[in-house]
Amino acid sequence: MTTRVVTAHVPKELARKLDGLAERLDRPRGWLVKEALTHYISLEDERYRQTQEALAEVDSGKTVGHTDVEAWAEQLGIAKRKRRRG
Repeated sequence: MTTRVVTAHVPKELARKLDGLAERLDRPRGWLVKEALTHYISLEDERYRQTQEALAEVDSGKTVGHTDVEAWAEQLGIAKRKRRRG
């Protein structure tokens, strides 16, 4: 795998935390940064995918009306109150 150096300025406190974590895990800082970026980018990719999927559903008319949502929310409240009494 080819690599590329990426430089970023981070707050001193964050750098101190990174140093502490690297020491505690006995891992290089670069390894931790790569792991963090990998997980963050994966999370953001999934969030973007889900957003695009939701927008496609809206575009195709798959929506729920406000009145229906209010009725559903009201039922949740009723069910919760019944569980407390029971």
